[in-house]
Amino acid sequence: MGRQRPLIAIVGRPNVGKSTLFNRLVGSRKAVVHPRPGMTRDRHYSDAEYRMRQYTVIDTGGYEDSTVSTMLQQMRQQSMIAVEEADRVIFLTDIHQPNNPIDHEILSRLRASGKPFFLAVNKCEGHMSIAQAYADFSIFGLDEIFPVSALHGDGIYDLMDEVTEGFEQWDPDDEPSEEGVTKVAIVGRQNVGKSTLLNTLFGHERVIANPEGGTTRDAIDQDIVVDGRKYTVIDTAGIRRRGKIKVGPEMLSVHSSFRAIDRADVCLLLIDTEEGITAQDLHVAGYVLDRKKACIVLLNKWDLIEEKEQRFGELIRDVRQEFSFMRWAPIMTISAQTGQRTHRIWGMINHCAKQFNRRFRTRELNLIVKRATSHLSPPLRRGSQLKINYVTQTDMRPPTFSLFVNDPRLVYFSYHRYLKNQFYMQLKLEGTPLRLRFRRKAPPRGWEKVVRTMESGYIPSEHAGESIKVYDYMAGAFLEEGDDYARREGAAASQEMSEDEEARYYGIDTDEDDDGEDYVDYGIYDDEDDEDPEA
Repeated sequence: MGRQRPLIAIVGRPNVGKSTLFNRLVGSRKAVVHPRPGMTRDRHYSDAEYRMRQYTVIDTGGYEDSTVSTMLQQMRQQSMIAVEEADRVIFLTDIHQPNNPIDHEILSRLRASGKPFFLAVNKCEGHMSIAQAYADFSIFGLDEIFPVSALHGDGIYDLMDEVTEGFEQWDPDDEPSEEGVTKVAIVGRQNVGKSTLLNTLFGHERVIANPEGGTTRDAIDQDIVVDGRKYTVIDTAGIRRRGKIKVGPEMLSVHSSFRAIDRADVCLLLIDTEEGITAQDLHVAGYVLDRKKACIVLLNKWDLIEEKEQRFGELIRDVRQEFSFMRWAPIMTISAQTGQRTHRIWGMINHCAKQFNRRFRTRELNLIVKRATSHLSPPLRRGSQLKINYVTQTDMRPPTFSLFVNDPRLVYFSYHRYLKNQFYMQLKLEGTPLRLRFRRKAPPRGWEKVVRTMESGYIPSEHAGESIKVYDYMAGAFLEEGDDYARREGAAASQEMSEDEEARYYGIDTDEDDDGEDYVDYGIYDDEDDEDPEA
């Protein structure tokens, strides 16, 4: 996104190395690469740079005889769309298959297009292969041939010097940042309508949508601007149950989908309403939750449901029951095929992205905790009770709250869930997960250096001969020299103190709008594990 870059399309027959060359040019393994032909099916865009010349490179599916199947016809159509869009084209061939009839057909189509194109002969490793490339491919009658090895990088510089000749050199400092761009991943199991939904949102056939399961194999990024807001929408491959994923192309596609979820801000989880909720839908939702991404549950194929009014209540109730771990996720019924209610998805994405990036005042968070603990006190554990001293927001995307307590080991899983629900209700959070971290407050100022040196067995000269106290982070108490620094349970200090005295004792600022910098993370419990620490 940003200023318009020149487009370079890579076209050729299946299995000549187009995706390998694509990954070589963009500098990362964005495209799925496998020895099996036909891995790439859709157009795959990515920005790249060569000698300060910036451009966008397009990977395409293999171009071959379209009379064999509908899928091959769609792949050929995608390749020709890329040629029409491109400013320049790299025509990639295989040195081991010279004089192929499909290569001659592609050459004719490129000449008819009028676009500048460059013949690159791939898999040329060694001087003999280079000489063979010039001999075998001179039949095409082109002025220049570029022997390359996309796998090893041989000949790439010569090729790109010519392809990017005349491209404007841009200063990277002038390139606009991606701030303000919302990344949206469309996820779900196979054949629930992910590609159809992307095409409907964009208003044209951007990716191949086919009734055959497993059509999409790469995670396809596409930029769009809607009502002045910028989005990157990612179509992903269907995710099957781990035990059913076959080693090879499918496994690579699933890993590509997982990486797309990692990059996204908001995930659109598609569910087939005809088939209902399956165990695999829950697995995909669980992965989205593990990655702490905002999420919208879309019940697709709603146009095929009969008695909609009666089924709507039942279906929503079933979704809420099955997705009890994601009660914060909004639910929409849509039809990707007919476009029913799909125009409302953009508004819901904006809402969830806003929630995902929200920041709250410290005063508000502490009032919520005070009300929650007054309504339901923390239960006793091992004879001690949890005491929450302070809470502040320490991160966004998603909102992350750090609760400073007397001992993180006293947090029951049920009470942790209770506190999280209180935050959801009183902050009116929707569409985004919430992360709670329980931390122990820091020892008094000035003790940290002494503690660290004592732990290493070294006593600094300024403390030589003194009776040094060591602060035990786990026990929350000072240990006298000679205690062998054994951990012990107990309160934060051996003597009883009021809250204000304790705050001064530990060097804690009692201002409710404090940013929490006086606390240090010595805690042991984080809800990323989402399990009882006692287990």
